Amino acid sequence: MPLDNIRKAGVAFTLALALGGTTAQAANPAHPAVKRPFELPPSADLNYDLSARQRGLSLKGDATVTWRAGDGKYDVRVASRVAILGTLLDNRSQGAIDEFGLAPVEFSEKRLRKDPTSIAFDRGGKVMRFSEGEKTYPLKGGEQDRVSITWQLAAVARAAGDKFKPGSEWPFFVAGRTSAEAWTFKVVKRDKVNTGLGQVDAILVSREALPGSRDQSIEIWLAPEHEWYPVKIRFTEGDKETIEQTLKSVGGTSD
Repeated sequence: MPLDNIRKAGVAFTLALALGGTTAQAANPAHPAVKRPFELPPSADLNYDLSARQRGLSLKGDATVTWRAGDGKYDVRVASRVAILGTLLDNRSQGAIDEFGLAPVEFSEKRLRKDPTSIAFDRGGKVMRFSEGEKTYPLKGGEQDRVSITWQLAAVARAAGDKFKPGSEWPFFVAGRTSAEAWTFKVVKRDKVNTGLGQVDAILVSREALPGSRDQSIEIWLAPEHEWYPVKIRFTEGDKETIEQTLKSVGGTSD
């Protein structure tokens, strides 16, 4: 395939990897502020194999997640790379840990050949603002961005015990690049996932895109025997566009 086509596919891939950042207005504007027990996973460096199918092109690469939590604050960074194109996406979420769990203060995103964007969570002023667009949202507690949500979900799952079971649903309010909307995760089933750590027992949790939205469906496999880390994540848009990350290794940290 010509290099120009690969680059175009890479740009589409980057947009998809951002979890459909330019979503349509939410069909369900509900803004849940639900306070639940939570237990944050230990700080770690996670490395993933990445594969994608975009515009008929197969892409291979890797992703790294740097997760830190302690002393009343957290910091998580996600970087994704593929051959030829290099770094496609570099996202970071930073903030505090409050009675709801993760409380983002700033989310930043840098995409391939795009200017950086950010979201400010003004906890003092109780308002969420975007560097792109003029929308604002009130902060009621528990709001997440598209990086922190995976770790908030893992923290809730760790503390939920038997309540985190197939059929149960877990609503959150999640900010994208220019807007925010209600997301509901449903626990689907127990599953086994082949990873760099061997075959791992996991719990599959999914979030289906809202009707009429250009957003993606998301599947996350959380591993209870491995601190509830996400051992596999799959993003799906339509029938043919997919991105999948599978855990390759986990490194501890003394930070």
